[in-house]
Amino acid sequence: MSGFAVRLRMPDMASYAFIILLTLLSGFGDALGFVYASRVWQGNQFHAVEALRSAVSFQIGVAAYWIALRFLEARGVVAVEVQTLLWFGATLIGVALLSRQFVRWPALDQSVAAAVLLGIGWLLHRTAR
Repeated sequence: MSGFAVRLRMPDMASYAFIILLTLLSGFGDALGFVYASRVWQGNQFHAVEALRSAVSFQIGVAAYWIALRFLEARGVVAVEVQTLLWFGATLIGVALLSRQFVRWPALDQSVAAAVLLGIGWLLHRTAR
């Protein structure tokens, strides 16, 4: 075995798993916040309960993001572009899943979404530091 897998020790793998978990939690919280926010003005009326759910979800998302940043920083991931791309990818996936609309998208649109995620992965690989 060579390359990246060999250099990772078990504590490193646990650290990266925790970063992934926090990033997914951050993306999920923000995605849920976006889904609830889309319901705040239904029927041309303000829905306070949906606004509150949205606000709480965003707060959970941002708190998880702040914690994830601490561990990313410790791992040497200091570029704000990389940190944001991780959150953005997790949030996009979360919105697509939580809105339940992704499965209804035409195959071409699903393919474009997959290409965008691959592009995010490409940028992460090329700009990682």
